[in-house]
Amino acid sequence: MKSSRLVSILLLLQTRGRLTAAQLAEELEVSVRTVYRDVEALGAAGVPLYGDAGHAGGYRLLDGYRTRLTGLTAEEAEAIFLAGAPGPAAELGLGPVLAAARLKVRAALPDALREHADRVGGRFHLDAPGWYADADETPYLPAVADAVWNSRVLHVRYRRWREPTDVERRLEPYGLVLKAGRWYVVAGPGPRTFRIDQILELTVSAEEFPRPEGFDLAAYWADHQRDFHERLYREEAVVRVAPGIRLGGTAARAVTVDGGADEEGWTTVTVPIESVERAHDEFLRLGTSVEVLEPPELRSRIAATIAELARRYT
Repeated sequence: MKSSRLVSILLLLQTRGRLTAAQLAEELEVSVRTVYRDVEALGAAGVPLYGDAGHAGGYRLLDGYRTRLTGLTAEEAEAIFLAGAPGPAAELGLGPVLAAARLKVRAALPDALREHADRVGGRFHLDAPGWYADADETPYLPAVADAVWNSRVLHVRYRRWREPTDVERRLEPYGLVLKAGRWYVVAGPGPRTFRIDQILELTVSAEEFPRPEGFDLAAYWADHQRDFHERLYREEAVVRVAPGIRLGGTAARAVTVDGGADEEGWTTVTVPIESVERAHDEFLRLGTSVEVLEPPELRSRIAATIAELARRYT
């Protein structure tokens, strides 16, 4: 709706400063012409907004102007209380801060929206870690988070998987990522990714570092995950899958080989694998629901394991 779009333009300019019509159009997923019309409507409504021409131009609000808009839709109020993530906030040392913020937002909501928010808080709970996994010990997480916020250099002793395992590193922490219950810090130079639970010692330096201009943490993480999978899963296996069986994990990216099921209803697919050893363990978990066809080494290893199991249980 146009009214919500006008509010969005106002809030974008208030929080980000100068923005071009093209940038606003991209954010709002509308045409540049629509942005021109909306800006004119804001000006006509008395909003002190002006535009500069040229390469460094764009729209901005008069210095010191801030909107006092406090309206929330029911969906926005629900989202605030659903996205609270009390567990991760507590790990960061922000549990009391989050609780106080939620209390203030709740008190400011109208009765109807407060009811919506309370319903979400009572019916949805986010538990990030996976099953059957102990929580990682991250005693240095609050210190890393503080260094991220204040752009402070970190000196760490870090444990990695290859030799030498314990190394000294100077880190310029750009941001934190919580993935499947595990905390990571993205840091320069590089940037590179480090598991916070593998930090053995940490010293926060008084030295500040300049954050790279234009660095996008979400975009970096998406690229990092894609590169990680491409480097990790360099081999493939061809398997037959029983009817009604859905492959999970990385196997969910399987590509059908022959385009359909055979006369028994089984489907032949190509699955990316990390190694023969890891694939051996993963496919054995599926029992008789999967038959490995290739590579021959993997098929032979699984057959040998099955034969040994049969011998033991006979």
